[in-house]
Amino acid sequence: MRDRARIGRTEPSRRAMLAGAGVLLISGLASGLAACGRKDEKAAEPGAPSGPPEGSLEWAIQGPWRAADRPRDIYRHPLETLRFFGLQPSMHVVEFWPGSGWYTEILAPYLNKGGGEYYGAGFVTGEGANPAQAALVANFERRFGSDRRLYGDVKFSAFGAATGPVAPAGTADMALFMRNIHAWMAAGIAEKAFADAYAALKPGGVLGIEQHRLGPDQDQDPAAANGYVQEAFVKQLAAEAGFIFVAASEINANPEDTKDHPFGVDTLPPRLLTADQGQAPDPTFDTAKYRAIGESDRMTLKFRKPE
Repeated sequence: MRDRARIGRTEPSRRAMLAGAGVLLISGLASGLAACGRKDEKAAEPGAPSGPPEGSLEWAIQGPWRAADRPRDIYRHPLETLRFFGLQPSMHVVEFWPGSGWYTEILAPYLNKGGGEYYGAGFVTGEGANPAQAALVANFERRFGSDRRLYGDVKFSAFGAATGPVAPAGTADMALFMRNIHAWMAAGIAEKAFADAYAALKPGGVLGIEQHRLGPDQDQDPAAANGYVQEAFVKQLAAEAGFIFVAASEINANPEDTKDHPFGVDTLPPRLLTADQGQAPDPTFDTAKYRAIGESDRMTLKFRKPE
C-alpha cells in the first residue's frame, strides 16, 4: 500500500515535469524562430530604402548635393516656405536673381523629378556688367547646366533694367523673389521686377516673396540701403503691378533682429560683414552679438495673378 501511495504521488509529478518540459521546448522553439525572423529582418534593413521618397520635396531638401548649404535650413525653413507658397512638382517656376543657387539646388531636382521646369533669371552679363555678378552667373550656369540627371534642363535667363522676358509670357506657375527686393530698389528696378513676374505668370499663378523686413515704425529708405523693406511697401508694389494679396506667414520671422546694425542686414549671418561694402574686413570687429541674433527677420508673402 505504501508503494502504491508513493507511486500514486510520483506519477502526477512526473507528468507535470514532462508537461513543463514540453512547454519549455515549444517556447524555446518559438523564441528561436522569432529570433531567426528578427535576424532576417535585420539582414534586410541595409538594403531597404531610407530617408524621404525620391522626388519628394523632403528628398530634395535633404539631398547630399546640399551638404554645404543645409546648415542654413534652420534659418531659412525651405520646406515650410515652399509649402506655404504652394509649390508642386509639375510646376514651371521662375526664380529672380537666384545668386549662387541656394534655392535652385532644392527646386531644380524637385521639379526635374516631377515633370516641372525651372528658370533662373540671373544677373545681367556681358559688356559693362558687374564682374562679381558675371562670375556668379558663370558659376551658376556651369553648376546647374552640367548635371541634367539631377537638375534637369535648367533654363537660364536674365533680369535687369533693360532685359526682356524672364520666361515665355503666361507660362509660369510660380515666380520667386527671395531676399532681393532691397537690391532692386537700390538699382531702381523694383517695379520692373514685379511687372516682369506678372508677365511671366499664368492667370492664377503665384508670386512668392521672402524679404528682410523693416519695422512699420521705421523710416523706409527709398534705396533700402540697409537691406530692409517695409511689408506694406512690398504689398503696395505688388498691388500696383496687378497682384492680389493671398496670405502672409511668420515662418521666417526673427524677433531678435533689431534692424539697426552698423553694416545693415549683412552685419548678420551669413555674411557677417565687419566693414562697409568694398572696404577691407575689420579684424577687431566682434561678430559674436550678430551670430547670436542669427539671420534676419523676414516677411514671407504670397500673391496671385488674377484668373
